[in-house]
Amino acid sequence: MLAQIKLMVQTRSAKDITVRELSDRFGVQLTEDENFFWEWQQRFPELEESEKQKLDRVKASYINLLDYPPLLESAVKTIVLSPLLDLAGFYLPPFHIKTEASIDIFDLDGETKVTGKIDVLLASNGFWIAAIESKRAAFSLEVGLAQLLAYLLGFPDRDRPRFGLLTNGANFLFVKLDRKAIARYSLSKMFYIRNPGNDLYPVLQILKQLKGAIDVS
Repeated sequence: MLAQIKLMVQTRSAKDITVRELSDRFGVQLTEDENFFWEWQQRFPELEESEKQKLDRVKASYINLLDYPPLLESAVKTIVLSPLLDLAGFYLPPFHIKTEASIDIFDLDGETKVTGKIDVLLASNGFWIAAIESKRAAFSLEVGLAQLLAYLLGFPDRDRPRFGLLTNGANFLFVKLDRKAIARYSLSKMFYIRNPGNDLYPVLQILKQLKGAIDVS
């Protein structure tokens, strides 16, 4: 009988899952409550001048490389994500970086298993960072949202919120998911590297804020 039940389980790739399916099969709900994802809306300490100068170089480097398309995921990691993670302190203990981290989650009825791997980066202690699967900077973040949510659902500790950052190098979107009662998630506003000024400043400030929240949790 157990063998028959196992045969009935459908396996889906996280790459192919949609937000609608996550809602139907896993009970994931978007919340518009502004207080739910308060961590990205704080009044943050001012960045140091050296940090701003570094982020200005990152922005200039990224825009320069747009003249030589296609800008692939590996370049996004090197040019944009790596400096941000370094400045935020994610390369130092107690954090570490993994690649190709596997996830497996089952739906509410146990009939569908979603499996996949983080293609870019995983910062441990409950904070996941993923670039979209398109491998191209011009691709919308919407295609990566369901995949990132699936990864966040795979985090084993249901009592702690988990956070994510979805980026294609130009756009940055923070995600919070909480599964204490039901699976609810919320999004930050979209940060865009070509906006006036430098949107990498608030992205770094939020990364530091979330790192601090994880550190003490």
